[in-house]
Amino acid sequence: MTGNKPAILVLEDGRTFRGWSFGAQGETSGEVCFNTGMTGYQEILTDPSYTGQIVTMTYPHIGNYGVNDRDVESSRIHVEGFVVREETVTPSNFRATQSIGDYLRAAGIVGIQGVDTRALTRHIRSQGAMNGIISTVDLEESSLLAKLKKVPHMVGLDLVSKVTCEESHTWKGDSSGANGGPHVAAIDYGIKWNILRLLSSHDCRVTVFPGNSGPDDIMAIDPDGILLSNGPGDPAAVSYATNTVKELLGKTPLFGVCLGHQILALALGAKTYKLKFGHHGTNHPVRNVPRKNIEITSQNHGFSVDPDSLPSQVDITHWNLNDNTVEGLGCRDFPAFSVQYHPEAGPGPHDSRYLFREFIDSMRTRQS
Repeated sequence: MTGNKPAILVLEDGRTFRGWSFGAQGETSGEVCFNTGMTGYQEILTDPSYTGQIVTMTYPHIGNYGVNDRDVESSRIHVEGFVVREETVTPSNFRATQSIGDYLRAAGIVGIQGVDTRALTRHIRSQGAMNGIISTVDLEESSLLAKLKKVPHMVGLDLVSKVTCEESHTWKGDSSGANGGPHVAAIDYGIKWNILRLLSSHDCRVTVFPGNSGPDDIMAIDPDGILLSNGPGDPAAVSYATNTVKELLGKTPLFGVCLGHQILALALGAKTYKLKFGHHGTNHPVRNVPRKNIEITSQNHGFSVDPDSLPSQVDITHWNLNDNTVEGLGCRDFPAFSVQYHPEAGPGPHDSRYLFREFIDSMRTRQS
């Protein structure tokens, strides 16, 4: 880290962490969260669900295997800032095309290293999620605290509009299938590419729709099923999405992931609330009620569904074993289900890939 410029991270409660520049020079702000994954930093950086957030990695060495052109979840980096204990300047992996520091600099993403990230994590766990600001150009705490007062909090923020596609299109990714299977309408609230890859790998034809699409636009293609994707921000603020899903209920099978799970719950009449510090990591244990087993899951969300607000015709199918929050829903009256975690992710095992098969099966049932 010798020769790097000083950098500072200031939280809105006044807690300050000093270190060195990591990535681009400049200043950035957002809600500070922590991710407990030991790997997967490139997927984290490019996950649209992290829009509006500064991500702290709890694992001390980040960048060991570099970055490459394939391990991405979207077309660009979406995090507002990045916090690590120590950057690995020289990666060691045959797939690496770039170091993580160069990757951040090329994208103009401001970061900080040399921070005691585990102390920062304990602080967030104790005090709750809060906004923060990273700067390499202004190192005065009082000045940065004044700037932080102007940064909006996550509650009430519609961030889907910042990350969704501009118009509908056919997914033609690097794992496109034979496309002889079901036709899926994927509503893009900030969709991760691996969701689209997995649907294509099941020979699905996938049409991606903007997050603000109306029910008539979506049903115009006569989809065999609809996927409600992950995405950033407060689900209660995305009222247009909730209204659309209300109109889609019962017309064709629905599968919600993360934000899509929350939007489905809101459309069913439930409520959501802000978690103290959210779930961000690759090792969250979830109890699958119907299957009577435990899944190890990848998660990234700051809001949750209030179980007491769910209507009687909705079953809770999955529970988080860390804090007993809702992780999955199933509807009795029509084919619609959802999970709060990311079944497309690969934190090691592929415990949750069966959900895509269940979605495919529900669509094939509709076709027959």
